[in-house]
Amino acid sequence: MRVLVLNSGSSSVKYQLVDSDTGERLAGGVIEEVVDHAAALAEVVAVVDGLSERVGEPVEAVGHRVVHGGEVFSEPTLVDDDVVAAVRALVPLAPLHNPANIAGIEAARAHWPTVAQVAVFDTAFHRTLPPAAYRYAVPESWFVDHGVRRYGFHGTSHDYVSARAADLLGRPRSELDLIVAHLGNGASITAVQGGRSVETSMGLSPLEGLVMGTRSGDIDPAMIGHVAAASGRSETEVFAALNRESGLLGLCGDSDLRAIAARIDAGDEAADLALDVFCHRIKKYVGAYVAVLGGCDALVFTAGIGEHSALVRSRVCAGLEVFGISLDEARNERSDLVISHDGAATAVLVVPTDEEHAIAEQTARVVAAR
Repeated sequence: MRVLVLNSGSSSVKYQLVDSDTGERLAGGVIEEVVDHAAALAEVVAVVDGLSERVGEPVEAVGHRVVHGGEVFSEPTLVDDDVVAAVRALVPLAPLHNPANIAGIEAARAHWPTVAQVAVFDTAFHRTLPPAAYRYAVPESWFVDHGVRRYGFHGTSHDYVSARAADLLGRPRSELDLIVAHLGNGASITAVQGGRSVETSMGLSPLEGLVMGTRSGDIDPAMIGHVAAASGRSETEVFAALNRESGLLGLCGDSDLRAIAARIDAGDEAADLALDVFCHRIKKYVGAYVAVLGGCDALVFTAGIGEHSALVRSRVCAGLEVFGISLDEARNERSDLVISHDGAATAVLVVPTDEEHAIAEQTARVVAAR
């Protein structure tokens, strides 16, 4: 099935025309620094229609990445008016992302009114979290009235990568305890037990958890009021800074790990500290998730940093021998699929993520079931 995978984000629109069986990319691109989503989506439509006319093969389905599905959506869902309304009702939980996702859905529905549209939710894979993992220790009314709980994100990637890791290990995913580290400009880590997410680092929003490119990850909530009072900035401004001016950028002035690695090679202490903080946070979560799972069959690295930074993988795994993790540095430098020593109790894997193929597969399954 030829599936147009549409990721209409807060500041960019990414699209891929994908063969859902093979994962082959038939067309694709990204429009950056989007101000007018309608204009950006019209550009995408023109490109895709032009290709369809040239090859005589129309779009058969559209799969939309939707960031927040709240407690409403636990699986990919065929889009209709009620689904759009439900996604719109979740805007307070994702004010930057869900409105842009809705813009993509509405543009595609208007242009291809007879083509099936499917919403694939970042949060859906984490709907299996147990209450002990998703509840915060806050007043009950916050949960009941305002939906304050851990939702988790990057679910499409964690789902896809954990399945590919099981294939690589030659064992059913239902038998495996995995820790999947999705490390990119946005970063999250998930404990996957028997193919189900049982703990994850991102929470109500993508701000919680690991240190990221520009996001702080875990902080003491008292920091917001303290910095606001001390600096004269509003709490809204401080919160924005935690999302856009913090993380690696806040620690050393760079959010790109390649630039940070080059600075480390040149002896830059601030860059070295930033990477230490980044890796220490990941290591802390790995240890916690081994405890949650009661053991671990494999630690899996994925996404831009996870797939390409031998330096990060080495620093994260150093000192984790107590968990049966033993890194083969030669394999690590080559970014082999398996980078642990032969016979290590816990495998360490590098598994490329492919969210577009995953969305196309899920979209095709929903359409076929219809």
